[in-house]
Amino acid sequence: MMFILQQIRRRKLWLVLILLCFLIQLLQLHDLLRFDRVLIQQGELWRMLSGHVTHLGWNHLGLNMAGLVIVMLFFSAYQTPAYWILAMLSLALVCSAGLLLDGQLNRYVGLSGVLHGLFIIGGWLEYKRYRLSGFVLLVLMTAKLVWEQWYGALPGSESMAGGRVAVNAHLYGALAGVVYILAYKHIGRLFR
Repeated sequence: MMFILQQIRRRKLWLVLILLCFLIQLLQLHDLLRFDRVLIQQGELWRMLSGHVTHLGWNHLGLNMAGLVIVMLFFSAYQTPAYWILAMLSLALVCSAGLLLDGQLNRYVGLSGVLHGLFIIGGWLEYKRYRLSGFVLLVLMTAKLVWEQWYGALPGSESMAGGRVAVNAHLYGALAGVVYILAYKHIGRLFR
């Protein structure tokens, strides 16, 4: 029992985020929280963060939460909760800024852009400890992003998610992950 409590305490950041996403879906707060270009331009800036914790439906939520659990289980121990909080906030804001600037989408929901950034960061942290598995993960993520930019969403992903996949959000999230890695090397010293 103590082991389970220790694991929950170690991962409470991730569990709180999962619970938040679940509650937002359950309470159907999509209209209030989704990324909406027009409303953001009218001053509803919270949507640049909250849009990432809303989802198209239960399937979409399940897919995103599965990705978040993978990040939590495999990479979360590599850094402090403060590191991951700053990472998630940065990834969400940069991803939203990219979506705002590219003008292709008026509305967006989901954690997938942030997840792509988390996988890039996690892959880099893995690479620093275990070269082969980290390298393989980074190559696979890069190949996925190239595929999506060239051919569109991976086959079957739109039917599983229950709607159109915003591949540019994946790209912006991954690029934000690279920027975060580079910036944290320099800025992160201030937080240690």
